[in-house]
Amino acid sequence: MTEVERLARFVTTRSFDDLSEPALTELKIRVLDALGCALGALNAEPVGAVRAVVDDFGGRPLCTLIGGDRSAPDRTAFYNGALIRYLDFNDSYFAPGETCHPSDNLAPVLAAAEYADATGRELLTALAVAYQVQCRLSDEAPVRGHGFDHTTQLAYAAAAGAAKALRLGEMQTANAIAIAGTALNALRVTRTGALSHWKGLAAPFAAAGSLQAAFLAARGVTGPPEVFEGNKGFSDSIAGPFQIDWEQESLERVRQTFLKRYNAEIHSQSALEALLELRDAHAVDPENVERIELETFQVAYDIIGGGEEGAKTEIRTKEQADHSLPYLLAVALLDGQVMPEQYAPDRILCADVQELLRRVEVRPAADLTARFPAEHACRVRLVLDDGTVLAAEKGDYEGFLTRPMSWQRAREKFERLALPAVEPELAAELADTVAALDEVDARELSHLLGSGVGREAAWQRR
Repeated sequence: MTEVERLARFVTTRSFDDLSEPALTELKIRVLDALGCALGALNAEPVGAVRAVVDDFGGRPLCTLIGGDRSAPDRTAFYNGALIRYLDFNDSYFAPGETCHPSDNLAPVLAAAEYADATGRELLTALAVAYQVQCRLSDEAPVRGHGFDHTTQLAYAAAAGAAKALRLGEMQTANAIAIAGTALNALRVTRTGALSHWKGLAAPFAAAGSLQAAFLAARGVTGPPEVFEGNKGFSDSIAGPFQIDWEQESLERVRQTFLKRYNAEIHSQSALEALLELRDAHAVDPENVERIELETFQVAYDIIGGGEEGAKTEIRTKEQADHSLPYLLAVALLDGQVMPEQYAPDRILCADVQELLRRVEVRPAADLTARFPAEHACRVRLVLDDGTVLAAEKGDYEGFLTRPMSWQRAREKFERLALPAVEPELAAELADTVAALDEVDARELSHLLGSGVGREAAWQRR
């Protein structure tokens, strides 16, 4: 039996009964959080471009587009996935050599579940399978250090989850995973240097391709059976040797994922919480701040602090801003929050934040690095122009594993993002449906998501 066949056996043999109550609760919170992110992104220009392509090309109206209308499953997965991902506000997972966003699996799994007329329990099980696959591959087969993007592991996971939702058999599932894994190996340049719209669209693109792979496999198309261990396969070409005993895997890894409190790259969260608490506790006037100093763990420094993935002080776009610790700390101090409003073009280019971000100093610290990924540690110092130093140290933040976000707090975040787009009654019904997702059909959730939005999205006004 090949490795992908072992993985396929795991996918096909796991059931809703394998989900513990805590895992089920956390999974529902992740669904609610992802849908809030999606509704909050309905006005995003790049997402509007994706919608324009979907509308232009058409497609059989088999699955629901969030905000209204229907299209083919793979196009629906791409558009809905772009909505979930674009704000960069959805969940995350830390592995020693990888960071990923497992709710990127929701769009393809939901489209597959709607197509197959799956129950809510089947949808949740398929999503839990996808979470497990992506997180475990991130643990054991990280690819960032080899120049590849975390959407590489997403391809395997999304194909697995889609296959589960479509009720494919073992060999069909193996072929779906093999096709997606062979075809969708993305480059890390997506998140280095000058960041582009593709930072928010790479995962939806991979997920939609993985769903298409599942449909091809369902109709008898085969993929390389030694996609993992074969000559020039995933291990040989990208990840290096690794082992996962899929027979022993559970559906509990969702409990090791966590949510974002602030609309910013995941490695910034504890620093933002520390700075905002200092700001509030001492009633800090930003005009009196000479500089902001941050010590953080190496991964945060490398990705968003000016380390190996590029300087972070030339900020002109949303994509650059939400991956820049200097910008994030500066705008947080000035505005007292980091939410979608902090990425409006005129806010990014405003003189106050552009000047202050150049007085932010970010350094890696070995002791903080040693505490990662179990902790999200940082030290923040505000140096005032009279010489006063305000300091704080954090090991986590609200939303992290050690301080998980409750259903109520997740619902508040959902409403904060959703209510500009949908009526309060619809937002409440969506949240209640997610809470009862194991008691309804997947199509009930999809129907609500297609019920329309309270305001015209930007792509509708053009």
